[in-house]
Amino acid sequence: MATIKDIAEKVGVTVTSVSRVLNNRGYISEMLKKKVHEAMEELNYQPNEVARSLIRKKSNIIGLIIPDVSHPFFGEVTYYIEYYADKNGYKLLLCNSKLNKLKEKEYINMLKGSQVDGIIMGSHTMDTKDYTSIKLPMVTLDRQITDTIPYISSDNYKGGELATNLLIKKGCKKIAHISGNLHLNLLAKLRHDAFKKVILNKGIEHIVLQTDLNGFNYDEYEQLVSAMFQEHPDIDGVFASSDIIAAQVLKECYRIGKSVPQDVKIVGYDGIQLGQLITPGITTIKQPTKDIGKMAVSLIIEQIEGEDVPKENILPVKLIERQST
Repeated sequence: MATIKDIAEKVGVTVTSVSRVLNNRGYISEMLKKKVHEAMEELNYQPNEVARSLIRKKSNIIGLIIPDVSHPFFGEVTYYIEYYADKNGYKLLLCNSKLNKLKEKEYINMLKGSQVDGIIMGSHTMDTKDYTSIKLPMVTLDRQITDTIPYISSDNYKGGELATNLLIKKGCKKIAHISGNLHLNLLAKLRHDAFKKVILNKGIEHIVLQTDLNGFNYDEYEQLVSAMFQEHPDIDGVFASSDIIAAQVLKECYRIGKSVPQDVKIVGYDGIQLGQLITPGITTIKQPTKDIGKMAVSLIIEQIEGEDVPKENILPVKLIERQST
């Protein structure tokens, strides 16, 4: 395996000069850069990133832990986090926790061992003390863990208001809200809080259903929605906590012969691309995934550089009305 010394001998310069090129420090002529990179390619030299990070005390790697990369919302957020990390000279180390507490702990230990400069947490299964003991710059997504760890969230309460008011405005008389599990300490619960306040103030008949604690189970969604219409066949409006669940409601309406939006009106949440690709298109509360990704990277880098950052970061949502209402 080639070493820096081999590169230096090949180019005819000192090891220090090659090191300056690799670390992009000090004055380096374009000619020297070209010769070093050509020699690296010819000798198939692979820098030892862990060793370099120990020397520089900076790896330019950000860790990202999310619950499920296959979920379209988290897939979109991950895309933008990687995009803005790369634009700022950072690489991303992606971890898929599947909402497994042990797996999340193992990933955190791995990220610390890999000398990452900071961690963006989109999965939150552990106790508060487990997060505060990490001792790295951190940003959390959609959960306020402590007063000291910055978090980013869309305006969940406003989203719940927009969705519920739209269904009432469209004439719905009995509205179902299919929420995420309300036992989890997530800011997404504010969607449910807004739904309850609006629905009770307007005196509208309603039901609330919760998904399971254990992640994003599409088979469970199918069973939940099927049972909902069996037990409450007079439901004429549904506010789903994700576009994936809204799509399942749409599928079940088709199966049992209910027309959308004539018989049942549906509002989803997230604003993923799926919602506009199916027919009828799903009305949704769009979360600003691009802005979430950009802000997550910005807050991490500012902390890495020793700057103070705001702890609460709430981004606006937008109602996108399509054919399902």
